[in-house]
Amino acid sequence: MILCLKILGVLLVLFALKVILIAIFFYKEIKAAQQKDPASRSFLEVLVLYQGLHAVISHRIAHFLYKRRVFFLARYLSQVSRIMTGIEIHPGAKIGKGFFIDHGMGVVIGETAIIQDNVLIYQGVTLGGTGLQKGKRHPTIGHNVVIGAGAKILGNITVGDNSYIGANAVVIKDVPANSTIVGVPGRLTKQDGKKIDVSLDHIHILDPIKQSMEELEKRIEKLENK
Repeated sequence: MILCLKILGVLLVLFALKVILIAIFFYKEIKAAQQKDPASRSFLEVLVLYQGLHAVISHRIAHFLYKRRVFFLARYLSQVSRIMTGIEIHPGAKIGKGFFIDHGMGVVIGETAIIQDNVLIYQGVTLGGTGLQKGKRHPTIGHNVVIGAGAKILGNITVGDNSYIGANAVVIKDVPANSTIVGVPGRLTKQDGKKIDVSLDHIHILDPIKQSMEELEKRIEKLENK
């Protein structure tokens, strides 16, 4: 009984040390999660319970090993993280600061993907390739980009800074900065060049086809008035 209590005590101390180290070294990721998820209630809740955060932490370690050519161990760690979190990030992917995966289940990020700072993605997102070619074959995501649930961004393309990719959009071409993309295949919808706020209401994204129809209706009305 005394031995069991001692073992339990040691495990609790090790867990506490782990939590403290994560809080110190991944403070920016934790704060990003708090800022981008309205459901978060405390720093400790995010630190202990958010699988998106733990997937990013595991990736940071795996990427460190990958850059030092410890490929097998890096891949092993990424696969363990996938089993634990439902999020698959190849250790070769380059991810910037302030990255947050909300909910996270089903997210896949390929080997040559590059993600800049302050990016937010939702569940079911894929940053994938389109062929068997070597070299750069996955997307580059700019700063302050939001990628909606279920979106697929495929190939060696670039999504410009401050852009928004709508839920379930399929993007296979470059996206200009300050843009919103919706639909299959992804179509550009006008947002007047304004930065998309991370708190954007997903159900009110402008539809490019509807916008075109409204413009045509206005032109027809003007012609009829003449």
